[in-house]
Amino acid sequence: MKTTRLLACAVAAFASFVVPAASADTFPSRPVTLVIPFPPGGSTDVVGRLVGKALGDKLGQPVIIDNRAGAGTIIGAAYTAKAAPDGYTLLISSGTTFTVNPAIQPKLPYDPIKSFEPIGTVARTGLILLANKDLPVNNPKEFVALVKASPDKYSYASFGTGTTSQFTGELMLRATGTKMVHVPYKGSAPAMTDLMGGQVPFSVDTVTAAIPQLKSGKIKAIAVTTRKRAALLPNVPTFAESGFDLDADTWVAVVAPHGLPPEVRARLEKALGEVVASPEMRDKLTASGLEPDWQNGAATAAQIEKELPLMRAIAIRANIRPE
Repeated sequence: MKTTRLLACAVAAFASFVVPAASADTFPSRPVTLVIPFPPGGSTDVVGRLVGKALGDKLGQPVIIDNRAGAGTIIGAAYTAKAAPDGYTLLISSGTTFTVNPAIQPKLPYDPIKSFEPIGTVARTGLILLANKDLPVNNPKEFVALVKASPDKYSYASFGTGTTSQFTGELMLRATGTKMVHVPYKGSAPAMTDLMGGQVPFSVDTVTAAIPQLKSGKIKAIAVTTRKRAALLPNVPTFAESGFDLDADTWVAVVAPHGLPPEVRARLEKALGEVVASPEMRDKLTASGLEPDWQNGAATAAQIEKELPLMRAIAIRANIRPE
């Protein structure tokens, strides 16, 4: 009996030393939650679901999608920032969370740099200037000529105050030397509806959101805001091609709460990089109007730090404030 007790104690003591190390080595041992701070159906949600499924297959554990929309991604971002830094809660979001919100919100329940451990950037999407189909304008130079000929007559819609849509719109106006009234909407869908109906003559939206309506001929594509043309819209010119200094897009990245164990972070980064590199995932992202663009955690962190002062400068210059 005494020998049995001694053996049991020895086993328990040994287990107390080996279990923590084994748990790190075997991450993940249960499902991972991927928070999407947007409602279902948007471009980030599309990317999140594609990446989440593939990441789960790569990790050998299900990745559960958790849409926590509201307050311009702040609700989902704050939830993730306060979660345990164990790798089981991740956030996938656009530049809105990390560079746009901090540019216009004096107080946030998270810090874009200190609250998160970037895992990697998975995709980018350009934005596009759209027009009502009845407007006599078809390219950047015609757009500039039309707007300059009638100052203060034209307006452009965005999918919200302080969004990448408005920030890109303001960059476009500065690059082209034009002036238009900004009309913010609560989302892409209502802005698109009014654009098709003629309530607003122009709008700035993501390529992903614009493609279905462009295919139906209900709206016009004037130009994309990136340096190179969109893969799914090869006939749509860029502003840069017409001599305007404009290169603006938005990106989607995966982050974890700050304090993630290095070995868990490395495991997630490796798996995510392999997911984005797969031909199947690249084809799916491209078909959704996105440009696959893998950047590791360090590059993503550097991107956030680089963009933050730029976005703050735009917000001050254009007097962009939260609603």
